[in-house]
Amino acid sequence: MNPWPLLEKYYPPGDPAREILFAHSRAVADKALAVAGRLARSETLDLSFIEEASLLHDIGIRFVHAPTIGCHGDLPYLAHGYKGRELLESEGWPRHALVCERHIGVGLSAADILAQHLPLPLRDIIPESLEEIIIAYADLFFSKGEQELIREKEVERVRQSVARFGAGNLATFERWHARFAS
Repeated sequence: MNPWPLLEKYYPPGDPAREILFAHSRAVADKALAVAGRLARSETLDLSFIEEASLLHDIGIRFVHAPTIGCHGDLPYLAHGYKGRELLESEGWPRHALVCERHIGVGLSAADILAQHLPLPLRDIIPESLEEIIIAYADLFFSKGEQELIREKEVERVRQSVARFGAGNLATFERWHARFAS
């Protein structure tokens, strides 16, 4: 499946979020594919899916209010995951849609969503397949800020960012990093 026509449909030339989304998604895809390439000796991975889903993982940003990245929707930024899922499901990409929803941080349980009063559907949104986990991991290393768009974050900075959301999230990241960084 080719994700580019779908990206072009929702982010046509002139869309203020287009270049940011495309550059960020390409950087995430490249890192995810590098991780997958290292694991391919011992794991069976769908490399085409990893690339496609990485390119589409943030397609839902069009619905959120984030003017600094050209997004002028009404929803909070956290909503981009489940809105991306809805969009891709409506377009017939159900497997890729799950990546959109599940790539937020290291994932969120329904209990986390409830306890933190997050503006998200009350369900587990945690990456499950190895491909989903690889994409979520790769995404942690890139921001959409103009200065950091394609520059990979240092591991320590990712740790600090993840740790703000609790020791459990940091432990998840550390497990992922131990498996994927070598």
